[in-house]
Amino acid sequence: MSSSFDYDLIIVGAGVGGHGAALHAVKSGLKTAIIEAADMGGTCVNRGCIPSKALLAASGRVRELRDRHHLQSFGIQVGDVQFDRSAIADHAGNLVSKIQGDLTNSLTRLGVDTLRGWGKLAGAQKVTVTTADGDKTYTAKDIMLSPGSIPFVPPGIETDGKTVFTSDEAIKLDWLPPWVAIIGSGYIGLEFSDVYTALGCEVSIIEALPQLMPTFDPDIAKIAKRVLIDPRDIDTHVGVIAKTVTPGSPVKIELADLKTQEIVEVLEVDACLVATGRIPATKNIGLESLAIETDRRGFIPVNDRLEVLRDGEPIPHLWAIGDATGKMMLAHAASAQGVVAVENILDHHRTIDYRSIPAAAFTHPEVSFVGMTEPAAQELAEAEGFKIGSVRSYFKANSKALAENESDGLAKVIYRKDTGEILGTHIIGIHAADLIQEVANAIAQGQTVQALSFIVHTHPTLSEVLDEAFKRAEVTT
Repeated sequence: MSSSFDYDLIIVGAGVGGHGAALHAVKSGLKTAIIEAADMGGTCVNRGCIPSKALLAASGRVRELRDRHHLQSFGIQVGDVQFDRSAIADHAGNLVSKIQGDLTNSLTRLGVDTLRGWGKLAGAQKVTVTTADGDKTYTAKDIMLSPGSIPFVPPGIETDGKTVFTSDEAIKLDWLPPWVAIIGSGYIGLEFSDVYTALGCEVSIIEALPQLMPTFDPDIAKIAKRVLIDPRDIDTHVGVIAKTVTPGSPVKIELADLKTQEIVEVLEVDACLVATGRIPATKNIGLESLAIETDRRGFIPVNDRLEVLRDGEPIPHLWAIGDATGKMMLAHAASAQGVVAVENILDHHRTIDYRSIPAAAFTHPEVSFVGMTEPAAQELAEAEGFKIGSVRSYFKANSKALAENESDGLAKVIYRKDTGEILGTHIIGIHAADLIQEVANAIAQGQTVQALSFIVHTHPTLSEVLDEAFKRAEVTT
């Protein structure tokens, strides 16, 4: 390290992305500091992935134990199942505390300096940290921005954190509203509808687009509606927007036609969860000190190396990762970006293939995907002049799924017919979130569907659902 700098690398934001970058930087011999104003671990550890999975695990147990028909199919009978809402909430809170502590300890153990306070750029290779005791400026050869994201609340929606709230508040499970409206049918909306209905709440899902789950592959969305929505205490409103949402008892929601903006219905519910996505937390981080302009949505422009761009050109020694880049707003994508950015700081040229990064909704059953949906793949094929193939295999033909009495599910593999390149895979079914990793790795390694068809899968396991799909694929070279 040059003696003219305080650090080799300063990372602004100690979420999963910043944490992964810091660990890789120290492992690579860089003197590193990380700045955090709030809770160590960012959104994922404190308000996202970790506590939501704890709630889904607990509520999923309640759902399973109350499904007498399912249990009787195994020859099992149980009595009346009760639960303690506050204990379930404590389960999530305790897990957050543990993961947060583990994360903080790992940084300390490896020699990463943690600077508590609000960090913002103060010019080239400078960061100012603001605390209650005042400001202090640090210098570094390289600076990495990892500010994360915050929930997006559309205009017309007023939140009070109690009756109208985002996932940040919902994750605390402070109460169980008898009737809760959820605005948005993406991953967050689906997961919370799973939690709420398992714990006895009635749910109304409001989706602005004409169909539920618009970001999912159409075949998966169709099955998801059948197994995650229709059998449960959920009613849906599609093609309408929540034009106004007013907190109170009851919460008043004015639904308007998406095209005409005319009010078509008024809902009065006990609570409303706003699950309309997330926006980058890029305000007040000093971008103006280097004349950096975000795009219209607030994302920081970066190139494939994750260098921050100004007027289309990289700014020397400035990097950005995570949700604030707008590439893939997933914790594991942020962590991967952090490692790649450090590699490029070290002049080891590396980029990310975002098509190989998987995602999952941890509903019951789970939904997962990697790569492109079939409509997106078809659009690419038409533009580039090749044909796609699409094969499906079903959990109802899988021995392990049948043994578990969890045979409702589908795996769908989309590929190029001429080369066998996998363009995307989508799964709904038991343990779909684990199963998708095999395909994600295959895409990252450039394996074809033909090569995968010869790989031996353990019998009897759920992995054979994918094995069957690979074997069904027909390639015409």
